[in-house]
Amino acid sequence: MYSTSPKAKRLEFRCPDPSCNPYLTFSAMLMAAVDGIQNKLDPGKPLDVNIYDMEPEHAKEIAQTPGSLAESLAALRKDHGFLTKNEVFTSDVIDTWIDYKTSAEVDAIRLRPHPYEFMLYYDI
Repeated sequence: MYSTSPKAKRLEFRCPDPSCNPYLTFSAMLMAAVDGIQNKLDPGKPLDVNIYDMEPEHAKEIAQTPGSLAESLAALRKDHGFLTKNEVFTSDVIDTWIDYKTSAEVDAIRLRPHPYEFMLYYDI
Protein backbone atom coordinates (compact mmCIF):
# COMPACT_ATOMS: atom_id res chain seq x y z
CA MET A 1 0.00 0.00 0.00
CA TYR A 2 1.22 3.50 -0.78
CA SER A 3 2.16 5.56 2.27
CA THR A 4 2.54 9.32 2.62
CA SER A 5 4.60 8.96 5.79
CA PRO A 6 8.26 9.98 5.32
CA LYS A 7 9.23 7.15 7.67
CA ALA A 8 7.51 4.42 5.65
CA LYS A 9 8.98 3.12 2.41
CA ARG A 10 7.69 0.33 0.24
CA LEU A 11 9.93 -2.19 -1.41
CA GLU A 12 8.36 -4.44 -3.99
CA PHE A 13 9.82 -7.92 -4.26
CA ARG A 14 7.94 -10.37 -6.40
CA CYS A 15 8.80 -13.93 -5.64
CA PRO A 16 9.26 -16.27 -8.57
CA ASP A 17 6.39 -18.46 -9.69
CA PRO A 18 6.16 -21.64 -7.60
CA SER A 19 6.18 -23.75 -10.76
CA CYS A 20 9.71 -22.59 -11.64
CA ASN A 21 12.89 -24.58 -11.30
CA PRO A 22 14.32 -23.04 -8.11
CA TYR A 23 17.90 -24.00 -8.99
CA LEU A 24 17.76 -22.04 -12.23
CA THR A 25 15.63 -19.20 -10.89
CA PHE A 26 17.58 -18.37 -7.76
CA SER A 27 20.88 -18.77 -9.61
CA ALA A 28 19.71 -16.23 -12.20
CA MET A 29 18.43 -13.85 -9.52
CA LEU A 30 21.72 -14.07 -7.64
CA MET A 31 23.73 -13.46 -10.83
CA ALA A 32 21.60 -10.37 -11.59
CA ALA A 33 22.23 -9.03 -8.08
CA VAL A 34 25.98 -9.67 -8.34
CA ASP A 35 26.03 -7.97 -11.75
CA GLY A 36 24.32 -4.90 -10.32
CA ILE A 37 26.79 -4.70 -7.44
CA GLN A 38 29.91 -5.30 -9.56
CA ASN A 39 28.89 -2.77 -12.20
CA LYS A 40 27.58 -0.30 -9.61
CA LEU A 41 24.27 -0.05 -11.43
CA ASP A 42 22.11 2.77 -10.17
CA PRO A 43 18.66 1.45 -9.27
CA GLY A 44 17.24 4.94 -9.60
CA LYS A 45 15.60 7.19 -7.07
CA PRO A 46 12.74 5.89 -4.95
CA LEU A 47 9.34 6.51 -6.42
CA ASP A 48 7.22 8.06 -3.71
CA VAL A 49 3.97 8.32 -5.62
CA ASN A 50 1.15 5.97 -6.42
CA ILE A 51 1.89 4.97 -10.04
CA TYR A 52 -1.81 4.39 -10.74
CA ASP A 53 -2.55 8.06 -10.00
CA MET A 54 0.30 9.46 -12.13
CA GLU A 55 -0.26 11.65 -15.15
CA PRO A 56 0.42 9.71 -18.38
CA GLU A 57 3.27 12.01 -19.45
CA HIS A 58 5.08 11.42 -16.14
CA ALA A 59 4.29 7.69 -16.10
CA LYS A 60 5.99 7.13 -19.46
CA GLU A 61 9.29 8.33 -17.95
CA ILE A 62 9.34 5.38 -15.56
CA ALA A 63 11.18 2.29 -16.75
CA GLN A 64 8.97 -0.73 -17.34
CA THR A 65 9.66 -4.42 -17.18
CA PRO A 66 8.68 -6.62 -20.13
CA GLY A 67 4.94 -7.00 -20.47
CA SER A 68 4.82 -10.51 -21.87
CA LEU A 69 6.76 -13.75 -22.09
CA ALA A 70 7.76 -12.90 -25.68
CA GLU A 71 9.17 -9.52 -24.56
CA SER A 72 10.98 -11.19 -21.65
CA LEU A 73 12.60 -13.75 -23.95
CA ALA A 74 13.66 -11.00 -26.37
CA ALA A 75 15.26 -9.10 -23.47
CA LEU A 76 17.02 -12.28 -22.31
CA ARG A 77 18.34 -12.95 -25.81
CA LYS A 78 19.64 -9.37 -26.00
CA ASP A 79 21.26 -9.24 -22.55
CA HIS A 80 22.40 -12.40 -20.80
CA GLY A 81 26.14 -11.86 -20.41
CA PHE A 82 25.79 -11.55 -16.64
CA LEU A 83 24.39 -15.09 -16.52
CA THR A 84 27.38 -16.63 -18.30
CA LYS A 85 30.02 -15.20 -15.94
CA ASN A 86 32.07 -17.95 -14.31
CA GLU A 87 30.07 -20.42 -16.42
CA VAL A 88 27.12 -20.35 -14.06
CA PHE A 89 25.01 -20.71 -17.21
CA THR A 90 26.27 -21.45 -20.70
CA SER A 91 25.12 -19.71 -23.86
CA ASP A 92 23.74 -22.97 -25.25
CA VAL A 93 21.58 -23.46 -22.14
CA ILE A 94 20.18 -19.94 -22.51
CA ASP A 95 19.59 -20.36 -26.26
CA THR A 96 17.91 -23.73 -25.72
CA TRP A 97 15.70 -22.25 -23.00
CA ILE A 98 14.66 -19.33 -25.21
CA ASP A 99 13.94 -21.63 -28.17
CA TYR A 100 11.93 -24.03 -26.02
CA LYS A 101 9.84 -21.32 -24.33
CA THR A 102 9.21 -19.65 -27.69
CA SER A 103 8.03 -22.79 -29.45
CA ALA A 104 6.22 -24.47 -26.54
CA GLU A 105 4.54 -21.40 -25.06
CA VAL A 106 4.77 -18.15 -27.03
CA ASP A 107 4.03 -19.66 -30.45
CA ALA A 108 1.50 -22.11 -29.04
CA ILE A 109 -0.56 -19.27 -27.57
CA ARG A 110 -0.08 -17.02 -30.59
CA LEU A 111 -1.51 -19.70 -32.91
CA ARG A 112 -4.74 -20.19 -30.97
CA PRO A 113 -7.63 -17.87 -30.10
CA HIS A 114 -7.60 -16.47 -26.62
CA PRO A 115 -10.67 -17.20 -24.45
CA TYR A 116 -11.38 -13.46 -24.37
CA GLU A 117 -11.69 -13.49 -28.17
CA PHE A 118 -14.45 -16.08 -27.86
CA MET A 119 -16.33 -13.83 -25.48
CA LEU A 120 -15.88 -10.83 -27.77
CA TYR A 121 -16.81 -12.42 -31.08
CA TYR A 122 -18.66 -15.70 -30.56
CA ASP A 123 -21.13 -14.53 -27.95
CA ILE A 124 -23.11 -12.38 -30.36
